[in-house]
Amino acid sequence: MTKRSDLIKKIADAAKVGEVSWELAREGGNHTVFKLGGKQIPIGRHAEIDDRLAVTIFKQCEEVLGKGWWRK
Repeated sequence: MTKRSDLIKKIADAAKVGEVSWELAREGGNHTVFKLGGKQIPIGRHAEIDDRLAVTIFKQCEEVLGKGWWRK
């Protein structure tokens, strides 16, 4: 399990290094939706996120941050 805050911080840090915008877009019903360089990334509001789901979220960011960015 991955802490939600750690997952968000990891994406934010990678966006900062890649000079890509990372901002809160809106609060949905069960998700918080962020914008990563214009691409919407929904993240559930659970305190902990299953590792498989975390990888799925990271893969959604690949279009902007590059393939396998989270493994570096």
